[in-house]
Amino acid sequence: QVQLVESGGGLVQAGGSLRLSCAASGSIVIINTMGWYRQAPGKQRELVAAITRGGKTTYADSVKGRFTISRDNGKNTLYLQMNSLKPEDTAVYSCNARMITTTQLREHDYWGQGTQVTVSS
Repeated sequence: QVQLVESGGGLVQAGGSLRLSCAASGSIVIINTMGWYRQAPGKQRELVAAITRGGKTTYADSVKGRFTISRDNGKNTLYLQMNSLKPEDTAVYSCNARMITTTQLREHDYWGQGTQVTVSS
């Protein structure tokens, strides 16, 4: 069994910062690309940022220069540092990991339960 557990969401004023974490645990063989997605009410889920195992990063245009994605491969943990937050960043943020596990020997997508980020104006 594999779990992705997010933490760090909450309520913050515009211009503030939050740091999200996502810890993966269970029968993991290797974690390849990891990413943060978000979904606001009435909108489709969108990719916020992604990072390969080797550290190559990709960002949505809307968060470039404000958000930083990083990971600790030794701890199987993903991070998202969010600075200069705006009300339009309000959404449920979910962690995604493409993993090979001891029970699924081909790469599969795994998701966390999501954490709410609310930015007040």
